[in-house]
Amino acid sequence: MLQATSRIFREEGLRAFWKGHIPAQLLSISYGGVQFVSFEFLTKFVHDATLYDSRNASMHFVCGGLAACSATVTVQPLDTLRTRFVAQGEPKIYRSFWHAVVTMCRNEGPLAFYRGLTPTIIAVFPYAGLQFAFYNIFQRISKWTVAPGSTVTANVQNLVCGSCAGVISKTVTYPFDLLKKRLQVEGFEQARVPFGRVQTYKGFLDCVFQVARGEGLRGFFKGLSPSMLKAAVSTGSIFFWYELFCDMLASQRQTPGLGLQQHPNKALQRKTPSQ
Repeated sequence: MLQATSRIFREEGLRAFWKGHIPAQLLSISYGGVQFVSFEFLTKFVHDATLYDSRNASMHFVCGGLAACSATVTVQPLDTLRTRFVAQGEPKIYRSFWHAVVTMCRNEGPLAFYRGLTPTIIAVFPYAGLQFAFYNIFQRISKWTVAPGSTVTANVQNLVCGSCAGVISKTVTYPFDLLKKRLQVEGFEQARVPFGRVQTYKGFLDCVFQVARGEGLRGFFKGLSPSMLKAAVSTGSIFFWYELFCDMLASQRQTPGLGLQQHPNKALQRKTPSQ
């Protein structure tokens, strides 16, 4: 990581660390919104329409995975744009967000925005499912091992539990994430030339075969260390802020005179992801 950081800074400058930041922000907002709305809907459906306990880890795995799949299909074009902005060298092929959209549509067609969707769907179901499941498990463990404390203590627990869940889920599903990114830069070879040899793939299985043959098993885990660090920070932050805002909304609902009622589904009253 230190060598990569030094080289990126030396060859591309400080701004290179924020390549693809605009589509990444749009991606985060859209993905998070669709994912949590879908998760709340699915857990409520399980609670109301089935005999299963919507609060256990296995149900959170299934609901979290399905919610992530729906979010992935919705925001895949933004993910592809983000990956291409990060991957392009100098001189830049895409000058701006809208220039990238127009250029891809004109040169490659609309389906170019969905390159890498197969490994993404394959990876995102277990990745997000494990996030929600392990977050549920770690929250239960924390209640057994940590005495109830202040709101600050609870928020720190949410942050730690989310970080641990993110690291585990990212490590387990990382090979699919690598394959997805390799496929997303297909048709984009001219922008990769400054970085050296450019590998091309005919599809998902061909990508798997070429990585295994040319780079070995370790090739599927290239870049794992920064991805684990990112997963710890981002997943911990996501659950921390989600729980915090839900707590704020729940406290407003309990305030007399506001005219708001508690959610009738006990499985969805506050702490949906953790309980």
